Amino acid sequence: MSNIYNFLNSVWLEILTENKQNKAFIPFVVLLITLPISMGLNNILLGIFVATSFFYGRKISNKISLTLLFPILLFLWMSLSYFWSIDVQRTLQAIPKEITFLLIPIAFLFIPTFSNEQKSKIIKYYSYAMTLYVVYYLVRAVVRFLLTQESSVFFYHGPDNDTDTGLVPRLLNAIHFSVYVAIAFFYFFIKEHKSKLEQLIAALLFVFVILLSSKNIIVIFVLLVLIQVFFYSKIANRLRLRNLTILLLLLGFVISFGKIKERFLVEFRTNSDKGISHNVALNKEKGINNISIADAWTKEKFHPADYFPGTAFRVYQFRMFTEFLEEEPILWKGFGLNASLNKLLEKEKKYNLYSGYGTFNFHNQYVQNFAELGLVGFLLLMVILFINTKIAFKSKDFIHIAFAILMISLFLTESFLWRQRGVLFFVLFYCLFNIKVNPQLEKK
Repeated sequence: MSNIYNFLNSVWLEILTENKQNKAFIPFVVLLITLPISMGLNNILLGIFVATSFFYGRKISNKISLTLLFPILLFLWMSLSYFWSIDVQRTLQAIPKEITFLLIPIAFLFIPTFSNEQKSKIIKYYSYAMTLYVVYYLVRAVVRFLLTQESSVFFYHGPDNDTDTGLVPRLLNAIHFSVYVAIAFFYFFIKEHKSKLEQLIAALLFVFVILLSSKNIIVIFVLLVLIQVFFYSKIANRLRLRNLTILLLLLGFVISFGKIKERFLVEFRTNSDKGISHNVALNKEKGINNISIADAWTKEKFHPADYFPGTAFRVYQFRMFTEFLEEEPILWKGFGLNASLNKLLEKEKKYNLYSGYGTFNFHNQYVQNFAELGLVGFLLLMVILFINTKIAFKSKDFIHIAFAILMISLFLTESFLWRQRGVLFFVLFYCLFNIKVNPQLEKK
């Protein structure tokens, strides 16, 4: 007990020391580690962080750079879309959710730039915090399994009509949370000298990402692990890391059976062989047809009993986007922020889909930006990602590289920035990683 107290006390003293050098240190750390909690709390902490930045006075600490300018420009374009939106009410409701694009870069203009050592400590505190969330959700799953004997409590999240079954709550979103955990995993994984506790945590976080069952994230996650081992690890440690990686991959392969294997097979069967999958009932429910990618792209009429697996549905949504480009004047300005819902509902009726499919957004951030903000909004997003990726590889900071690649891949399957928690996560890490301290100040 005394060891735990001493550990927590030393951590607290360390945090206080860093906060004396930069008054925004504690507000930023607290905002970052409470991301998985309610958005109400996130909003309060965001306000505290922004308010703290103004305590430094009106003098701007950092020169306005393109790194900070482009997120601000994207928010301004989102706000301007109110004037041509086809659904003014939904656009007006969505603008406050995106205000992080404006507030966080402005705050970074005022606060002193975090030193490299401070950035390292911020990532450390974030990673340990994510570990605590992971332990909590695993313990919760074990308790629920003992009560219900349902193995589904160890995977993904609950269905649409149940927000609290599965490994994480649906409101948190398993795909998004897997990205949070993946960033924390790489903090422990890339350390040259790991304690036994850190090795255990790395293994635990790896398993948790697999259990969350996001196919896209699992593939990119494993690929990043292999890239780190074969291209970024120290030569002296390469063999040890390689063995650890093989062990983790084998573990991932073993636990990928069952629920996770089923999620991959639904996609594989539907996408690879129309003859096999087209009449296969999902979850053994009679009369429900799985739609293949080919059908999602070409079929002229669907049936309410047709089911779209994840990839097929995203292909269908991209098809709708191409039709919108031909039918609607959205090339330059789009429908307006978050204003495409009614158009998707019209397509749902036209193609005779099961009621509810039309209420989903595009599940693709690139398409979402283009459809609702036009070519201008799409290009602003691409520039932001380009800046982030370029600086990541230039710095050779693997956690930054992992963040950049995960975001690029996640945006292919999720409209991540249209979620308030998603845009907060992205902009916080974007500013943290890409705002560099002056080398002379760092030395001082």
